[in-house]
Amino acid sequence: MPPSDSNHGDANAPPRGPKPIVAITMGDPGGIGAEVIVKALADPAVRAMGRFIIYGFEELLEYAADRAEINPFWWREPHDEARRIESGVIAADFDDLDCPLHVHRATAAGGQASMSFLEAAVAGVKSGLVQAIVTGPICKQSWRMAGHRYPGHTEFLAKAFKAPRVTMMFAGGPFKVALATTHEPLFALEDSLSIGRVFQPIDLMDQALRDWWGIPHPRLAVCGLNPHAGEDGQFGDEEERILKPAILMAQEGGCWVEGPFPADTLFWQARNGQYDGIIAMYHDQGLIPVKMVAFDTAVNVTLGLPTIRTSPDHGTAFDIAGRDMARPGSMTSAIELACKLAAQRNAALEAAASEARS
Repeated sequence: MPPSDSNHGDANAPPRGPKPIVAITMGDPGGIGAEVIVKALADPAVRAMGRFIIYGFEELLEYAADRAEINPFWWREPHDEARRIESGVIAADFDDLDCPLHVHRATAAGGQASMSFLEAAVAGVKSGLVQAIVTGPICKQSWRMAGHRYPGHTEFLAKAFKAPRVTMMFAGGPFKVALATTHEPLFALEDSLSIGRVFQPIDLMDQALRDWWGIPHPRLAVCGLNPHAGEDGQFGDEEERILKPAILMAQEGGCWVEGPFPADTLFWQARNGQYDGIIAMYHDQGLIPVKMVAFDTAVNVTLGLPTIRTSPDHGTAFDIAGRDMARPGSMTSAIELACKLAAQRNAALEAAASEARS
């Protein structure tokens, strides 16, 4: 096994060069998005990591700050005029939208508002204004009520950026876990799992750990689908038919990846530093360990996009919205990770450009 490169220029290092500009979308206005954004950015150390444009309703930011006894640290601009930021935090205000601001349930108006915030952030990336997006929690029912049929952020962003391959990854505690399948019933995996669906997260995670985390030679491991990773076909043949060919394909393409391994021991090995990333076969296989060690700080990262996108690993929490009860840990982690990855990516691009000029 080669020595670990995990600490060589990775995203845990302080950002270098100009501070990245990060778009933060408020998510559904009836949820806790405004509250966790205000609480996360109230920390001067977090604000020092980047420059920020919050796409949402400035009135909700003010309300959340007042309830939490936080002094406002941003300035307001109409959303269609927020085209430049030299430092600090801008609230790109959508006060021209007709939307009730203190209704804590799914509504068509809330769904349209959260979609408008997201579309503005995507436009910011495409125009070169921002280098990363942090998305606040949306309500999928609100999106459907507003006529938007996307299952979630990931699918919308894939279409918006014309990304042919996207993968959901979670970073929390010592783990970075990419999923081969996401929101699918367990009994459907027999028909939906394929060599390509296992290869894709291996390939995209390898690329992201190199380009975004700055790990020159990422060490990856793949979870088996069946108990004991099938134990030579005694408990299922998916490891032989699907997983091993996908791993071989990735190895032949230059990835350092091993497996499939029994999932019940693999996470223990990764926790102790043996691997930089894990590919899990299904949602709960990957998410239970992450949430066990980092329930309040885990971050959702979309791999395969041309920009960095992170998100807190929680929903709208309508039941506590507007009551100053939301904990900002996951939003704080999402913002910090977006800033670190964007800074790492900017530094790498600048180094490549400098080398090309010389």
